[in-house]
Amino acid sequence: MILRTVDLVKDFGSLRAVDLVSLEIAEGEIRAIIGPNGAGKSTLLDVITNRTRPSSGRTYFRDKEITNLPPFTIASSGIGRCFQISKLFSGLSVYENVEIACLSKRGKAYSVYQSRDKGLRSEVTATLDSIGLAKMADEIAGYLSYGDQRRLEIGITLAMSPALLLLDEPTAGVSRGEGHELMRLIKSLAAEKALTIVFIEHDMDIVFGYSDRISVMHLGRLVMTGTPDEVRRDELVQRIYLGERES
Repeated sequence: MILRTVDLVKDFGSLRAVDLVSLEIAEGEIRAIIGPNGAGKSTLLDVITNRTRPSSGRTYFRDKEITNLPPFTIASSGIGRCFQISKLFSGLSVYENVEIACLSKRGKAYSVYQSRDKGLRSEVTATLDSIGLAKMADEIAGYLSYGDQRRLEIGITLAMSPALLLLDEPTAGVSRGEGHELMRLIKSLAAEKALTIVFIEHDMDIVFGYSDRISVMHLGRLVMTGTPDEVRRDELVQRIYLGERES
């Protein structure tokens, strides 16, 4: 297993947002995490990456415990994270956003003099090409369409060479067509770069169309994990999630 959690708990005062979640993600898998609003999905990713410190429980990445390690250490170990709201350097160019990520991976500070590094330029260009933004390298990131901003955020995360990519609602805020285009890109990148993908999503067409397995959360608990067909047929899931969306 590339990722394993054991009885993860996160309490916010009297509210238990994550309740004894034990999760196993296989190498190369594309796993969706679904559940109603407030089910604890985003908090679970926050706890895994220690953006929010767990109240108890443990997290393992490739059999090494990463519980309570600093978020930058977790990121450098091979876990990338894309957030529900894009986090870009909006005043910098598309190229510069990816360049900063490449330099961060190398442990170097950003500098205009880095433009002379042919290896760096090649790395940035290859990343932009992989996400379909090579022709927009000189565009200011803040002026991109929201769909292209999502692509850029994925590129920034890929520039850190992750083995595991955590995506929080990657298709939120984009049209249905753009959402499927983004997920096709993510699935293609996963195959090309041998990535493991875990993504939170509310669009059931996306969930059932692009995941290998699905984990369902409700009230902070992991209530089931199965194939798309198993989840689709499960009466509990229909009652607590799918049925809720149809009402």
